[in-house]
Amino acid sequence: IWSNELDISLQHSSNMRPYNWSYTQFSQFNSDDSLLLVSGVFVGPHNSSSGEIAVISMENFTLLSRVRNKPYDVFGCWLNETNLISGNLHRIGRITSCSVLWLNNAFQGIESENVNVVKRLFKIQNLNASTIRTVMVADCSRYDSPDLLLDYEEQLAASSTSTCPVFDLGSDSEEEEAKPKQTPEPVVQELPDDGGVTAEDGLQQFFDDIMEGRVRPAMTETELETKVAELFVRNRTKPPELNLLSTDSNSKTKYLIFTTGCLTYSPHQIGIKRILPHQMTTAGPVLGEERRSDEFFDSLDHVIDIHGHIIGMGLSPDHRYLYVNSRAWPRDCVISDPMQPPPIAEEIDLHVFDLKTMKEVKRALRAHRAYTPNEECFFIFLDVSRDFVASGAEDRHGYIWDRHYNICLAKLQHDNVVNSVAFSPVEQELLLTASDDTTIKVWRSPRAVRIQQARKPRPRKLLFSWLMNQKS
Repeated sequence: IWSNELDISLQHSSNMRPYNWSYTQFSQFNSDDSLLLVSGVFVGPHNSSSGEIAVISMENFTLLSRVRNKPYDVFGCWLNETNLISGNLHRIGRITSCSVLWLNNAFQGIESENVNVVKRLFKIQNLNASTIRTVMVADCSRYDSPDLLLDYEEQLAASSTSTCPVFDLGSDSEEEEAKPKQTPEPVVQELPDDGGVTAEDGLQQFFDDIMEGRVRPAMTETELETKVAELFVRNRTKPPELNLLSTDSNSKTKYLIFTTGCLTYSPHQIGIKRILPHQMTTAGPVLGEERRSDEFFDSLDHVIDIHGHIIGMGLSPDHRYLYVNSRAWPRDCVISDPMQPPPIAEEIDLHVFDLKTMKEVKRALRAHRAYTPNEECFFIFLDVSRDFVASGAEDRHGYIWDRHYNICLAKLQHDNVVNSVAFSPVEQELLLTASDDTTIKVWRSPRAVRIQQARKPRPRKLLFSWLMNQKS
């Protein structure tokens, strides 16, 4: 933990290895900066996916609580000042699983046996080796503000008559040329309510036909597992919320946002689930509200299909815009094996979604580059301030762009991959970058440097001479 002053200095550090941590990977302050959430990965086999979340008090830097988190790239996030969200994963089959999202009290108090410190929020089925990762919370009451993107309305009007352009933001030029988009634009869709009227009958008939030899399925074991899981979930899933867009701007409703998928293990969809006011506390039954037998799983309220590997997400300060880094799949690719996702592009596309309308802002931004293949692809954190967006990259640079004019403002050099960037929440002209070269660099805008380096005016010599004469 570092001080955010002119001279950056270390305030506190904690060694997490005594808690069986291999490394730390993510941190987030709560809204009033009184608590710090730190997420880490457990020491274990290479294929282990277990991690943990620690909560640290900023008052005296004491460790308040530890929460299990699986898989570790759920990361965890704050829902409010005192409650955080973690994940757990339960295997159902070889490529089918169930993600459970938990609400945890940061203090884990045991003073009263009648007060819960945890509560289950949602149970969501995962198909084709996908899992829920990278959870974050958007506060609906914060984004009732004018459009931040200056040409937003013009973009929406033009989108109905023209294709979506891609702007190459890696250039140092201030005038960016639009290029034809080579990859399909993301599909934003409301999930259909299948109703599950015939799913149970269809599943039973499917099994009966196989057992009695009437049908010999022309599919692999993996395809059969996916088919059974799809039929099961249709009849065991709680219907989605009626309409996310009907949310009152003054409502206390929040959105839980995360990466997920349905075709392969690499994250290629963004799931959105509404969190209602009564769900924002650990009060009530530990397992959440009562469910009928046909509501074993929760459905997603909204899905955004990116058609590529998602490698980063970030919210604007007002929580209205969601920025997504992705590496696109080839157009019209077909995934026949969920364990063999399509090859991914070296170019990183930066998509922007308006959470008020659940639509993509019709200007796809082509940004920095990445080179690792699917099986080695890792998360690159991005951050958004009021006027800027920044991200790391695998080309040994961090990048800063203007959110309004789509201009690359700076390339920030490191000696290795830049994994993470972060703007100061109180001064957007201060940025930190973290790299595999084992350094954290602090960057200030030229304007901020000029202001900080301005010297105080010196006393005029004439005035100094007059004072000396008066004393004599």
